[in-house]
Amino acid sequence: MRKRLPQQQIPVAASVAVLLLLYAGGCLVFPRFGSLRVLVNLFGDNAFLGIAAVGTTFVILSGGIDLSVGSLVAFTGILIAQLIAHGVAPLAALAIALLFGAAFGALMGALIHFFELPSFLVTLGGMFLARGLGFVVHPESVPITHPFYDNFIAQTLAIPLTRRLSLPFTAVCLVGVVLAATALARWSPFGRNVYAIGSNEASARLMGLPVGRTKILVYTLAGLLSALGGCVATFYMQSGNPASFVGLELDAIAAAVIGGTMLRGGVGFIPGTLVGVLILGLIQTLITFQGDLNSWWTRIIIGALLFVFILLQEMISRCARRE
Repeated sequence: MRKRLPQQQIPVAASVAVLLLLYAGGCLVFPRFGSLRVLVNLFGDNAFLGIAAVGTTFVILSGGIDLSVGSLVAFTGILIAQLIAHGVAPLAALAIALLFGAAFGALMGALIHFFELPSFLVTLGGMFLARGLGFVVHPESVPITHPFYDNFIAQTLAIPLTRRLSLPFTAVCLVGVVLAATALARWSPFGRNVYAIGSNEASARLMGLPVGRTKILVYTLAGLLSALGGCVATFYMQSGNPASFVGLELDAIAAAVIGGTMLRGGVGFIPGTLVGVLILGLIQTLITFQGDLNSWWTRIIIGALLFVFILLQEMISRCARRE
């Protein structure tokens, strides 16, 4: 007798199937698409999105939403660039940026909890605030020229794969964050509390779970990971720009949903979010290989995929209610 796949895992299985089909299709159509370099670049180029999307996943799992991600990533980048330009050591600049991101997320979480405000409105305000602060720090792009960025990161912290190819530091950060977040969500009391609150906040309160503290920690973690995404973006771009990453929060939400996280909260898997990020990156890579397609086709395809996965989630929810 065959075992049925649990309903909650169906969206993740569908995401993996879409990823494999896209990759197989690319390998069949384009001769060099299956090279190890393309696969490595897929992780490295989308690392900052993946790290930010992990934080977004925790927020959605708790039943909330975070619209400040893109602005916070951009603010982190321009803050680091300006600090380094004014003589601050890179490690100190990175630490300051991470502390700001965590404090910014904690502030939004506190407003949501103590004043019982909708997360949509609070994080919308956070989006405008972080974007404006970025332009206050510096209104234009600032290049980062420092030996720490030029030599140490590229040469010391990359993992060799072959003689001519190594896994870049940005990709290493993404994989490390996904592994740590998966362990946190699956095996820690904090992770179990997040799932419980997202499933039914009223029941979680009756069970005596620390709802308020968990909510604040969720947004603190999301802010920290958005700031970390901004740090990783500075390694990738070698600059900071307050006008960058507009709409990144929507890409992060899309990656989480395509990866199987239910928008209602309480159901989702961190590795699924990574699959969602890779799908978005793979679509962009396929369009780049094609060469004659407008880049807006990326948005069109992502939008169609979102419709499919939202409908799949609704069908699963209705089946669960009937049972």
